[in-house]
Amino acid sequence: MGLSRVLPAALTLVACLLVTTFAEAQLRRGGAVPTIAAIEVTGNQRIEAATVRSYMRINVGEPYDPALIDESLKALFATGLFADVTMRRQGDVLNVNVVENPIINRLAFEGNRRIDDQTLEQEVRLRPRVVYTRSRVQADVQRILQLYRRNGRFAATVEPKVIQLEQNRVDLAFEINEGPLTGIRRIDFIGNREFSDRRLKGALATKESRWYRFLSSTDTYDPDRLTLDRELLRTYYLARGYADFRVVSAVAELTQDRKDFFVTFTLDEGELYRFGEIAVSSNLRNLESEALLPFVTTKTGEIYDAEEVERSVERLTFAVGQRGFAFVDIRPRVERLRDERIINIVFEINEGPRVYVERINITGNVRTLDKVIRREMLIVEGDAFNTAKIRRSRQRVQRLGFFDKVEVTQEEGSTPDRVVLDVDVQERSTGELSFGVGVSTAETVVGDVTLRERNLLGRAQDLRVGLSIGARRQQVDLSFTEPYFLDRNVAAGFDVFTVDRDQQDRSSFDESNRGGRLRTTFPITNDLRMGANYTLRQDEISGVGEGTSDFITDDLGTFITSAVGYELTYDTRDGILTPSRGLLIRGAQDLAGFGGDKRYIRTRGTWSWFYPFSPDVVGNLALTGGHIVALGGERLRVTDRFFLGGDSLRGFERGGVGPRDAVTDDSLGGTVFYVATGEARFPLGLPNEFGILGRLFTEVGSLTDPDVSGPNLLDDKSPRLSVGVGLSWQSPFGPIRIDIGQALVKQSFDKREVFRFSFGSQL
Repeated sequence: MGLSRVLPAALTLVACLLVTTFAEAQLRRGGAVPTIAAIEVTGNQRIEAATVRSYMRINVGEPYDPALIDESLKALFATGLFADVTMRRQGDVLNVNVVENPIINRLAFEGNRRIDDQTLEQEVRLRPRVVYTRSRVQADVQRILQLYRRNGRFAATVEPKVIQLEQNRVDLAFEINEGPLTGIRRIDFIGNREFSDRRLKGALATKESRWYRFLSSTDTYDPDRLTLDRELLRTYYLARGYADFRVVSAVAELTQDRKDFFVTFTLDEGELYRFGEIAVSSNLRNLESEALLPFVTTKTGEIYDAEEVERSVERLTFAVGQRGFAFVDIRPRVERLRDERIINIVFEINEGPRVYVERINITGNVRTLDKVIRREMLIVEGDAFNTAKIRRSRQRVQRLGFFDKVEVTQEEGSTPDRVVLDVDVQERSTGELSFGVGVSTAETVVGDVTLRERNLLGRAQDLRVGLSIGARRQQVDLSFTEPYFLDRNVAAGFDVFTVDRDQQDRSSFDESNRGGRLRTTFPITNDLRMGANYTLRQDEISGVGEGTSDFITDDLGTFITSAVGYELTYDTRDGILTPSRGLLIRGAQDLAGFGGDKRYIRTRGTWSWFYPFSPDVVGNLALTGGHIVALGGERLRVTDRFFLGGDSLRGFERGGVGPRDAVTDDSLGGTVFYVATGEARFPLGLPNEFGILGRLFTEVGSLTDPDVSGPNLLDDKSPRLSVGVGLSWQSPFGPIRIDIGQALVKQSFDKREVFRFSFGSQL
């Protein structure tokens, strides 16, 4: 293989030397330089002789010049059409002999299982009916290897095989040995003093290879992911006060067996800084700086947090915009006092360039309609360009849940004061068919089947059909939601349901509910939403026996509820499932009596505040309460009252707190309740991708006043107190929750529950 490469070049060099030596000898003898009378081309099969001559630098009628001969040789080799070229002068005739490179007849890939032929064909440059050259083959070999490395297979090898055919044609086959995935055997850190290796590994996108990561690709080596890890480490430290932090180097070393990598990050942490003086400086007319200080979230004395500075800039941008200033440029001016280890920040507000949005282009949405994306944009064509609104718009589109990727880029418009926004999305599947099975202390075994389409016909409509069968509850429901009813920012929908509940263990009766609900919600501000609903429901109480309380037997029968209600929700949380900061306030009222058999007004309220004491420890304070009162001389039935215990007051059984029949021990429910909760959520030292968190909690609550009276009624409104620990795991098979609670303050007739477990899976 090496000789075949060297031989043509050596022959060419020898030919050039012979020609040059002959010419110089002629000149020394005083002979005249001959003129080229003809150029004869031999050895060519596909390529015309005229084509060969056209590439040459010397022509018929010109004096023989060794320099031009050398340039002609180089030009012919540069075409890639020839494997070898020689030139020899015979008298006044120049003979050019060429050996043509073969043509590729067929291109094939062998041994590839992880990457299909179509993907490989798109990667390589060689094609059938293209001239074969060794340099092109080697270039394609490197492209294939690079593709496999991007897929985490650094042990892959590629061997090109050539099969000679007649008429100077070849079949080219790339024999591929894909090899195993190249994992991450170990991640090491050098220079970290303040944070342990375990915590820093949790901040990285790259993970060490472990058996439990068989469903993930984060433990395979990816150079692009390593670049991301450098930025993630920088973000991690800057959010924790280390403003001078830098990643000195990030080195990945391949093991000798080429199966894994050792990744080493060398860090320079720097010193811990705190916020010093915080100020706002406005250079805009009629805009007072003092009025904007409440919108700054950074506080003097707190640990420096670069993310908090960015949040302050975003809030200031919105606040200034609401005051009528469309073109603003807010930049934090940082003064770093290294000796005192504090950072003073002045948020400077200047007039920004007057740039308008000329056009918004949306690409990548094959199924989703353009208007679904456009209505989530807080900025439209003709508006003033606003970076904060664009960032918020991207978040709104991402939160739809219809797209794997949402990117918003900008480019110059038709004039310097115009900008074009390009919104590129990558759609994901929005249809769901889920089969669930669960176990809990409340329901023992639960199975469910759900069919759902969250983006029906590409209009963002949500259609859901569900079936749930448990030991104590059976439910069938149908729900539909139109997020923009009549093309307005108003969500409207309906629910139809049938539910059967076994309440024998709690209150010695069976309950059935059949009905439907109409509902609508709409935003008042960015964080405040209002909803309204109408419910028509038939409730049936059955299954009572001799052991059932008289307070419940009186409610036996079928009743119709016709109720209207509303709900106000103020939500600033940064997440729904596991929020780390923010406030949730929700209030709701239902008024029954618009027809039907029941007349009451029911009020419920929730206040919940989340605060991160550290990046890993989140505290939660919550207060929940409710009150229901009968109207028009009617009395409340057991299905209308509140029940407390289980998930609503840990340490007590479901319905284990509140009014109770002293004879039958049936829980009767109450008309007034409250629960106050304090909880801390923290990691347990396990890998972050496990999703396992620990919890400490304490709860205080009470339920009273069942709206009935009698000699056998037990009721005490004094507060109950419980404390406990819990474990939450977002497992690959569904959420698992374990609570161990201890009732410290209780009444003698309350029912305690120490252990509470629930498990659910989506298959």
